[in-house]
Amino acid sequence: MNNENAALLEMRKISKDFYGNQVLSDINLKLQAGEVIGLVGENGAGKSTLMRILFGANMIRETGGYGGQVLLEGKEVHFQSPFDAIEAGIGMVHQEFSLIPGFVTTENILLNREPKKSNVLSSIFSDRMDTLDRSEMEKRAAQAIELMGVDLDRGMMISDMPVGHKQFTEIARELSKEQLKLLILDEPTAVLTEKEAEALLDSIRGMAKRGIAIIFITHRLQEILAVCDRVVVMRDGLVVNETAAGDTNVAEITRWMVGRNVESVSGTPSVFSKEQGKPILKVEKLWVDMPGETVRNVSLDVYEGEILGIGGLAGQGKLGIPNGIMGLYQAGGRVEFEGKEIPLNSPRRCLDSSFAFVSEDRRGVGLLLDESLEWNIAFPAMQIQNKFLKNYLGGLIKWRDEQAIKEVTDHYIQELAIRCTSSRQKARELSGGNQQKVCLAKAFALEPRVLFVSEPTRGIDVGAKALVLEALKKFNRDSGVTIVIVSSELEELRQSCGRIAIVSGGKIAGILPASSSLEELGALMLSQVR
Repeated sequence: MNNENAALLEMRKISKDFYGNQVLSDINLKLQAGEVIGLVGENGAGKSTLMRILFGANMIRETGGYGGQVLLEGKEVHFQSPFDAIEAGIGMVHQEFSLIPGFVTTENILLNREPKKSNVLSSIFSDRMDTLDRSEMEKRAAQAIELMGVDLDRGMMISDMPVGHKQFTEIARELSKEQLKLLILDEPTAVLTEKEAEALLDSIRGMAKRGIAIIFITHRLQEILAVCDRVVVMRDGLVVNETAAGDTNVAEITRWMVGRNVESVSGTPSVFSKEQGKPILKVEKLWVDMPGETVRNVSLDVYEGEILGIGGLAGQGKLGIPNGIMGLYQAGGRVEFEGKEIPLNSPRRCLDSSFAFVSEDRRGVGLLLDESLEWNIAFPAMQIQNKFLKNYLGGLIKWRDEQAIKEVTDHYIQELAIRCTSSRQKARELSGGNQQKVCLAKAFALEPRVLFVSEPTRGIDVGAKALVLEALKKFNRDSGVTIVIVSSELEELRQSCGRIAIVSGGKIAGILPASSSLEELGALMLSQVR
């Protein structure tokens, strides 16, 4: 900790409103050098907005700025852009990625800070003729990646990366900055497995020892207790509690976050045995060319009416299975639905066969960010199934049924507790967790026979997590829909599914009842690791 009088960071009486909606009120926050604080709260509590203010995000300035003061090492700062914050020694790993798809890992890690070397032309003309020092770039990128303790392909194109690898690239970019004094981590472990998350926590501890202050935002409260010095709890745009991490526990933090007692994700697992149904979906010798999540040879039966879980370590292929079946990446093998073959590499044929998919990449695949919630939730069903349309002149003219669209949107806003100002609010304006709920609502509105859900609780707070998983189980019970949940959270799969298939080395390592121990499931995860 810094013994000087001035804190490294002080935020005084911060306030902010968006579109007439007050999202922050009278926020006060202090942080010393080398200190790690956990900033927690439900989705929509204001955490990300507060950090955007600190990081000089353009959207803050473009929406009227903010009230209050931000002081860095005792001096008031007015960041006009993230570049100002970076120059002052502040780094931020956003919940949503800010990488250049057409660049490789190393190029993204050192973007705008590339080491250069002079040559004959630069000595004659100017340093603008310098060339990139590729060898030094590789060296610095490797050092940053090593700090995380995670293997990352420095030459892989960002556009080819699975979500977890993109997250590590974001973190490595910040770790490579020599002037870094303060690092903001917004849900950095949401797409990571427990093993990978622990490696990142070790990295946080190492940064703190080197004097770097950390603001750690996560819904995984156990990680807060494991790595943070203090916990700051926000609710409805206010700081409602601040305490030493060693003086509290998960249940207490949860009560402060939501203003009530919340049970952990639990309830009766979706009990299922083969005798209760028949295979509705048969997957035979499936291979999927999804970079970083390659599927090599997967054969799997999914039984009608069950909730099947698919788990495994990041990079072992679990995400590739739904992405390949739904046609988002090149795939081969055979997929049968109710005895009929479904052509691979044909997303429309899958949708026409009553399949639906909630992707792990909600912003890249799942949402129309500049459209209303009504349009996001209703449009796929309108386009694929002609729902929410009125027919005129015997069907020659079709027109949107605005009332039906509003009704279905309001229904899911209520059922999934989506925090928004109205059904007409743009998806971009919602917090990350609420955007994820819109993706679920969109899939529910399709009323599919088979629903693939990839990382359904990524970035969702502890209160909403139980709600979303219960919504999936209710959808399964009430509609009889068969659900395949792909998740890095084994405990969630155990509480939500009847069976769990573990993917390792691009293959199914085994399928166990959800009642199996974590040790049994963990042993399968490591059995064929590449």
